[in-house]
This record gives sequence, structure tokens and C-alpha cells, in this order.
Amino acid sequence: MPGLDLHARGKVRDVYASGEYLVIVATDRLSAFDCILPTPIPDKGRVLTQLTLFWLDLLRDVTPNHFMTANVDEYPMAFRPFRDQLEGRSMLVHRAKMIEAECVARGYLSGSGWKDYKRTGAICGIPLPAGLSESERLPQPVFTPATKAQTGHDENISFEDVSRAIGKDLAEKIRDLTLAIYAKASEYSRTRGIILADTKFEFGFLGDRLVLADEVLTPDSSRFWPLAEYQPGGPQPSFDKQYVRDYLESMGWNKQPPAPALPEDVVSRTSEKYREAYCILTGQEL
Repeated sequence: MPGLDLHARGKVRDVYASGEYLVIVATDRLSAFDCILPTPIPDKGRVLTQLTLFWLDLLRDVTPNHFMTANVDEYPMAFRPFRDQLEGRSMLVHRAKMIEAECVARGYLSGSGWKDYKRTGAICGIPLPAGLSESERLPQPVFTPATKAQTGHDENISFEDVSRAIGKDLAEKIRDLTLAIYAKASEYSRTRGIILADTKFEFGFLGDRLVLADEVLTPDSSRFWPLAEYQPGGPQPSFDKQYVRDYLESMGWNKQPPAPALPEDVVSRTSEKYREAYCILTGQEL
């Protein structure tokens, strides 16, 4: 989109600046094993944006956010000629002063949390009961923060690390808010037949007001499992890019750039999983 100010480019999102506002565009790019793949996933960006908008509305009584509008007619004038690229996959937001921490809530033992538990009996320094199995529901949800990595993996850190970095009072605020959002979203997801195993949020400040920002409760930032198929003791089927990971594992790729192109059937099944997650959670077609 020539002439626009590209403020930042992440693995999946392009962020454009316009004065005190940002336009966040969710592309169809997909990353796996910390590499951006050359093959886009149709509709992925639309799913990420539309699910975020759904959740922001559902959570409005729990937390304020930085969202303004997703109507391109209400964007700054310079963006409107690019309506075909922006419609359905972008949102205009207030530019918040972001907190440098990934706020992760876990209700189940999976992913890096499971690896941490196997090694130490704890997650991010939070001790857990002995003898838990992979994907098991935790006695209660835990807040397990992480560093924000622009490239590579986020790294799990302790609550004490976050407190030292941003102050104890603010660390407690984002912990409590993270767990409150997770509780509401998890309860709602269950009514739709989906387990919200874990998720991550980002927060920032608009003036002195703490707000929820960026993507919210998407298949890229969360583990969604079908409740009917849930069986602890191993990995669970999920609504995300698992087909892609499985394919890449099977072909013996060394997980170093450049990433290989994806075959049509893997692209199609992955796109279908993203759309299915949107449909089940919202009760609407994309």
C-alpha cells in the first residue's frame, strides 16, 4: 500500500501508523517453527480479525480496549483507496503505550507449560501437583508471563521477573486482568463445545487507562480444543495450524529458513480449520 507509513511488520500482521492511530492488518501469512512460510492460508487474516472483534465486544464489560472501528469508510483518508486489501482483515485502533510482557493464561497443561512441568514440576516457577499428565486440566488457571520476541520464540519468565521489569502493582493488575478475561472466555467457549486451553494477551496504556490490545483469543494466540474429543494424556486435536506442523515434521525439514512451500491439500485443510473455529465460536459464517 504505497504512500502509507508502515510502522511495524510482524510474522502475521502489518501495522500502519497515522498520527495517534494505527491500522492493524492481519495478512494470510503463516509462521511455523518461527519461520514465515511462502504459502499463504486463504481467509486466515480475516478469521484473526473477525474473531478479535467478536471477543472485544464480548469482553467489553471485563476490560476496555484500544479498538476504534473496522469500517474502512471511517479510517483516515489515505487508507480508503486500499479498501480491497483492508476490508474484513483490518482495524483502526488508538496507539497505546504497550507493556513489554506477554500475558499468558493457562487452564490446561500443554505446550511449553508441559515441557516446563516435566522438567521442574512447575510452570514459570509456579509449583503444580505431582503426577499431572499432558493436556490435563490444572487445579486452577495460572498466569505464566513471557517475554515479547519480535523474532523466534517468546520465553517464559516468572511473575517476579515481570514485577522487577514493570513494577509489582502493574504486574498484579495485568495478572488479575489476564485471569479474569481467561475465565470469561473459557466459560463462553465451553458453551460452544470448545476448550480454551491457554491464550496470551497484550496490554497497554491510553493515557493512564490500562487497555487490552492487539489480537484477542484467535487460533494464533490460543489453543482451542474440541470438547467432545478431549482426552488428557497426550496432545489434543486443535483448531489451528496443526496440519501444517504435522506436514513439516513429516517431510524432514530442518526448521531453518527458507521454509518449504505447502501443498494445496494442507493449505485447504488449514484454512478450513481457521474458518471452522470462527463459525463454532461465533455461531456465524465468515
